[in-house]
Amino acid sequence: MSYDDHDPVMPDSLNPSDLRTLSAFIDDELPDGTRAAVLEHLERDQEAAAQVAAWRSQKAALRALCGAPLRSEPSFIVLRTAPPWWRRAGLAACWLAAGAGLALALGPLASRLSGAANGNDPMSFAKRADVAYAVYTPEQRHPVEVAANQEEHLINWLSKRLNRPLSVPSLQEYGYSLVGGRLLPGEAGPAAQFMYENPAGARLTLYVTGIPRDETAFRLFRDGNRRTFYWVNDHMGYALSGPISESKLRAIAIDVCSALGGKPQSWE
Repeated sequence: MSYDDHDPVMPDSLNPSDLRTLSAFIDDELPDGTRAAVLEHLERDQEAAAQVAAWRSQKAALRALCGAPLRSEPSFIVLRTAPPWWRRAGLAACWLAAGAGLALALGPLASRLSGAANGNDPMSFAKRADVAYAVYTPEQRHPVEVAANQEEHLINWLSKRLNRPLSVPSLQEYGYSLVGGRLLPGEAGPAAQFMYENPAGARLTLYVTGIPRDETAFRLFRDGNRRTFYWVNDHMGYALSGPISESKLRAIAIDVCSALGGKPQSWE
């Protein structure tokens, strides 16, 4: 079901700040022109961008937790016969119900994220990075918010949101190409996730966020077969996550730290 087929509204008549438009944006149902207008609007409106990030996280978390396959057709087929406005209202009601269930379903993840409220937990942003990896890397159609073919826009957008010049290190030497990136909620503000993929489809993510404290320690966080090397440099937290061997991920993390202006020599 496409936005064009069922809602014959011209792109220039849509308000990019309208909740209905933002919902269609998340579901990838907007025409290209309107989608571009929404992206520009999100760069200017922090509240709307935060709302979109929260909805995306909720949607991806539900899929990850419930094991729901990605589908091109809606799960609630009955909504096909409803008028466009009421179809949106019905979907909104479904999301409200899902949100209530999500509070219970996300119990295990919530305990990992609770460290965000505790500034004394040095692993809090690494746990966020690990959860973001688990949520977004299984995605096939929407693994990132902005693709690598718009890398300049991606970097400018996320740099503006994090209020810090960002750069994307190359991992081509290790066989990983940039897929793209997205905006996420961090400990005390926005965070960025950059995703990489190798020819076999294996993925790594680099999570970047502002950190109130500063330190030079280099640490490892494990969760199942996933590993995250994380460090802080100049009040910015970095976390490289993936399911590869500890020694290989460490070698990549050292190169990433160096490329981003850190001093990994002290880790050796």
